[in-house]
Amino acid sequence: MKKFFLAFLALAVSMGIVLTGCQKKKESAPAASPAEQKITLKVLNYYDLTSANAAEGIARVWDTYTVSHPNVVIEREDLFNDPFHNKVEAYAASGNLPDVMYAWPSGRSTTLYANRLLKDLIPLIQKDGLTSVYRPLALDPSQFAGGYVGILTQGLTSSHAFYVNKAVLADAGLQPATTYDELKAQVPILKAKGYDTILMANKDTWVMQSCLFSLIAGRFGGAGWEQKILSGQAKFTDSDFLNALQFVKQLYDDKVLSQDTLTTDYGTVTGLFAQKKGAYLIDGDWRVGAFITDKSSGVALVSPADQENILITVFPDIPGAKLNKSTSGILGTGWGVRADIPSGSPQEAAAWDLVKYLSGKDVLTYQLSVGGISTPSRTDIDTSALSLEPMQKSIIALPAQYTASTAVIDGVFAGPVYTPLNDGLQAIGLGTQTPEQVAKATQDAFDAWKSEQ
Repeated sequence: MKKFFLAFLALAVSMGIVLTGCQKKKESAPAASPAEQKITLKVLNYYDLTSANAAEGIARVWDTYTVSHPNVVIEREDLFNDPFHNKVEAYAASGNLPDVMYAWPSGRSTTLYANRLLKDLIPLIQKDGLTSVYRPLALDPSQFAGGYVGILTQGLTSSHAFYVNKAVLADAGLQPATTYDELKAQVPILKAKGYDTILMANKDTWVMQSCLFSLIAGRFGGAGWEQKILSGQAKFTDSDFLNALQFVKQLYDDKVLSQDTLTTDYGTVTGLFAQKKGAYLIDGDWRVGAFITDKSSGVALVSPADQENILITVFPDIPGAKLNKSTSGILGTGWGVRADIPSGSPQEAAAWDLVKYLSGKDVLTYQLSVGGISTPSRTDIDTSALSLEPMQKSIIALPAQYTASTAVIDGVFAGPVYTPLNDGLQAIGLGTQTPEQVAKATQDAFDAWKSEQ
């Protein structure tokens, strides 16, 4: 019995030593590395379901990231157009922004910059040695509303593109108009054949201002016209800006733009153009993505064969303009990180990693291939190696169609300034306000905004 007790005691002591050793080992085990920690990122995504490859893009971009980053849980919210912008304002007002969000360099995202709600990404960009692979303009703080780089932009954008259906024109015995007088003369000829002249989604108030009027203002005001107003050297009520507004009225008076465009929304205008309801479409360069082949279905809104008949250029020369053969351009959209995420934290590392991915070579090459962008912000993408459809090639060649790029109004002026202008441009089309009234309302709004700065 004694021998059994002694043996049991020895065994117990031995086990105790082992258990104690295990306990010590457990207590001294290192914490999980950032790559192993589960991190949840709330993301606000701008998602145009009408674009070809929209659904495929979710799998190609987002699912790919999730698979390769099992430690990151993405809680993504997909919104588009005004619902997106309204949600941004609500988030900003509540102080509850998502960790990573899609944003503009200025314009509709001005609130984010004015309240410093996005991180300055330059320190992170420099830390990772990315300055050499992005175009200098994309990293220029002066191009952003807050004077700092709040997003890693995906590309450079022409907010104006003049889409020409040469087949429609040929059916009417016409060629693409190169001057406004030629365009005006085509109106009755096209109408007789059952075609509208220009299709445009003017129900959405930002479209006229961003996709056409910014160009018109630049042509009448000349390069740098907006800086003269910002500095107080000029006013919205001066002749240059007033002439631009009067030209908008002329577009409606001449029936070059029909009042029907004021009831055409952004979701249906591409279908009208694809159905050959009009000879021309005015939109941004990004809109090519709506027409090309959807890889998931193999169907294109405009077949590659019919795309051969689509010319993408800029609005015809305007008589009396200081500047012609121009467009309106701005840095494109991109991705930013919520400012109050602690610097150096695993949360910041994960958010920045996602932003780098979304504006990185692989994703931008994909976006270029499906028409999501036309001029990528990165300099290391070989477009010649991509298999592109005719409209994609045409939009990439768009810079050869213009000699100057002037400001996009909602990319320079704050919302309280451009909102009454947007509304006024619609009112001119409806005939409820004169150009002079719109010019005064815009200047009054600018003066009120300036007095609060």
